[in-house]
Amino acid sequence: MDYKTRTRIARIIVEDKVEVNSDITVLGLVRSIRRSKEVAFVDINDGSCMKNLQAVFSEPDKYPALERILTGASVRIKGKLVPSQGKGQKYELAAESIDLVGEADAAYPLQKKRHSFEFLRDIAHLRPRTNTFGAVNRIRSKLSYAIHKYYQERGFYYIQTPLITTSDAEGAGELFRVSTLDLENLPIKDGQVDWGSDFFGDQAFLAVSGQLEGEALAIALGDIYTFGPTFRAENSNTSRHASEFWMIEPEMAWAEQEDNWDLAEDFLKYLFRYALEDCADEMEFFGQWIDKEVRQTLESVIRADFERISYTEAIKILEASGEKFEYPVKWGVNLQSEHERYITEKALKKPAIVYDYPEEIKAFYMYVNDDGKTVRGMDVLVPRVGEIIGGSQREHRLDILMERIKKMNPDNMDSYAWYLDLRRWGTLPHAGFGLGFDRAIMYITGMANIRDIATFPRVPGWAKF
Repeated sequence: MDYKTRTRIARIIVEDKVEVNSDITVLGLVRSIRRSKEVAFVDINDGSCMKNLQAVFSEPDKYPALERILTGASVRIKGKLVPSQGKGQKYELAAESIDLVGEADAAYPLQKKRHSFEFLRDIAHLRPRTNTFGAVNRIRSKLSYAIHKYYQERGFYYIQTPLITTSDAEGAGELFRVSTLDLENLPIKDGQVDWGSDFFGDQAFLAVSGQLEGEALAIALGDIYTFGPTFRAENSNTSRHASEFWMIEPEMAWAEQEDNWDLAEDFLKYLFRYALEDCADEMEFFGQWIDKEVRQTLESVIRADFERISYTEAIKILEASGEKFEYPVKWGVNLQSEHERYITEKALKKPAIVYDYPEEIKAFYMYVNDDGKTVRGMDVLVPRVGEIIGGSQREHRLDILMERIKKMNPDNMDSYAWYLDLRRWGTLPHAGFGLGFDRAIMYITGMANIRDIATFPRVPGWAKF
């Protein structure tokens, strides 16, 4: 069948692996069609690369299917690959036959013009056919491979952690509940909802992170990583927040915070380098149409030695800056994007790893320093956005971890019993971090809104498709 014998357009245009005068079959979607009495031109794209292949039909009256073909139709074209007579293309297809596989009528919304990203979000099922979203999805695929390649080559094991959990990994309470209970007829016991009668016999939620389960596997296997979807019920309508997104979370046994810093810097540089070298066509497109400085930005991060500074040092830099920040700066506050960008863009003029944050503003699982005030959390900051990676050395001392959980949520100790067991039997130092894949793709491509990075975005008030 033709599917097995077809030639992908990328092999012709990008890889240059198809000999001139070869007989080939191309399957794809029509991007445009132009016709005169003497000749017809059909631009076809099969999604394998940015560029279209032009099929040329001499004496178009011989091909009755052309009468019914409009932009958006799917077609099968057979012919001979020949040097192109036109400008801007090396090859074209001297067509010998065409079959209309799937019609598209004149109402097809993706006509040959530029559409706004806002308009395309309403037709997210069709937008992967555009140049921009074709490039976004191809680079997501290629960088997903790069992530696995990086960790597999370094001896990390890929672990799949559960998407349904009874534990809040962040302790922030921004969770989507998973339940089969009838909301109009909830079972009540002792004046409270009887979660014991629910499907899982307990309260269950969509996971905000795979970290806690990842720690259990790291203690057993050494170094592991997870790469999968995570969920946050945070009612935030910004260009950087999504309710469903993908995370890469490595976890290393016998590691302390310096090991965490080194891995985070090396991994980020590897990913950026891979994008520039192995996604060249897509990166050229983003540099031309989305963000002209994106290549320069990535190259500057790759070249830099990331500065390591403590949170306390960062606060001193900000207090001495003379800048009028929207959010006032003092020791003990969370750093905002404007603070992080000042540090990387003006003060240090390079990426930075900020560590040893106040215990009060960080998660319960972070290792408490000897000063009793700070924990071994870290954020990797890059110019133009601020934080891109967050992580920590984990608290492996049972007594201190118990105190922190009690302080955070004394009524929820039971759900962390298994997590405490890890410290009770064979505890050891370990560390890890999380990189939001969608935000990383935003940085790499220059795309400004996470809604245009996710294939089918999930944000407050929006879960279509």
